[in-house]
Amino acid sequence: MLKEIVSSGNKDTRSGFGDGIAELGRTNPNVVALTADLAGSLKLNQFMKEFPERFIQVGIAEANMMGIAAGLTIGGKIPYTTTFANFSTGRVYDQIRQSIAYSGKNVKICASHAGVTLGEDGATHQILEDIGLMKMLPGMTVIVPCDYAQTKAATIAIADHQGPVYLRFGRPAWPIFTKAEDFVIGKAQYFSEGTDVSIFACGHLVWNAIQAGLQLEEKGYSVEVINIHTIKPLDEEAVINSIKKTKCAVTAEEHNIIGGMGDMIAQCASRHFPIPIEYIGTKDTFGESGTPAQLLKKYGMDVSDIVEAAEKAIGRKQS
Repeated sequence: MLKEIVSSGNKDTRSGFGDGIAELGRTNPNVVALTADLAGSLKLNQFMKEFPERFIQVGIAEANMMGIAAGLTIGGKIPYTTTFANFSTGRVYDQIRQSIAYSGKNVKICASHAGVTLGEDGATHQILEDIGLMKMLPGMTVIVPCDYAQTKAATIAIADHQGPVYLRFGRPAWPIFTKAEDFVIGKAQYFSEGTDVSIFACGHLVWNAIQAGLQLEEKGYSVEVINIHTIKPLDEEAVINSIKKTKCAVTAEEHNIIGGMGDMIAQCASRHFPIPIEYIGTKDTFGESGTPAQLLKKYGMDVSDIVEAAEKAIGRKQS
C-alpha cells in the first residue's frame, strides 16, 4: 500500500489554509478572518479580496485579537484567528484559556510557521511546545494536518465543529499525497496495515513516516503507518487496535516529545495495552536557524531516524 502513495507536487500547508478559508467564505456567511499583521504570510489575500467586510486586521495585538474573536462568537460569527504558531499560543495563552477555552467559545485558532521547518527564522519563532499548550486546555480540539490538501479540508471542516479548535500548519513547500475526502475530525488515517511496528505521525512528519515505512518494508518488516491528524480528541480505537497487532510503536512529530502527540499515544497505551514506544521529535530543546531539511536531520526527525527508531522498538519487543 505504501508504494501506491505518491506526491502530486509540493505546496505549503499554509496555502491549504488560505484556499480553504476563501472557499469557506463563499458558502458560510458567518466566517470571519482576523489577523495580527500577517495576512500575507497566512495566505488571506483571496479572502480579503472577496470578503473585505468579514476581514479584521488588528495589527500586532494578538491578545486583543483573541478577545475580539471570543466576542464575535456571541453574535453567532465563526472567527478564524491567524498568526504564527508562536504568537497564536505562547504569547496569548492567558487570553485563550480565560476568554476562549474556559467559556467554550467557538473560535478557530489557526497557526502557521510551526516547528523547525519554519527554518531560518530560528528558535524564537520555531515553537515546539504549542501542541502541548493547546491539548491541555479542556474542550480544545487540536488538529495537525499533513499536507496542502488535508489542511484545506481541515480548514473547511472545523467551521462545522462546535467549540474551540487549534489548527497547526507550516511554511515550507511539502509533498501533497492525501485526498480531501479522507479527512474526518477525530478519525485517524491509515496509510498501510502491518504487524511488526506501528508508526504514528502528524504534520510534516507523516510524509517522512511513509518514506521510512517503505524502507522498512524493503528490509522485510510489516509496517503500519497511521496519520494522527487529530491529536485531541485522539482516535484511541485506532491506536489500540494497531498496537495490539504490532506490540510496539514509533511516534513522529515536529514538536517537543515532552507534551506532544507521543505523550497522547503513550498515555493511551499505558491504560489499555502497554508496549515499547520510541519517540521522534525534539528532545527538550529549542530550535535554531537553518533550512528545514538541515534542522529535521540535526534534531533527529529525518526518514533515517524513523527507520532506526522502528528497528529499536521492534528489538525491544523481542528482547
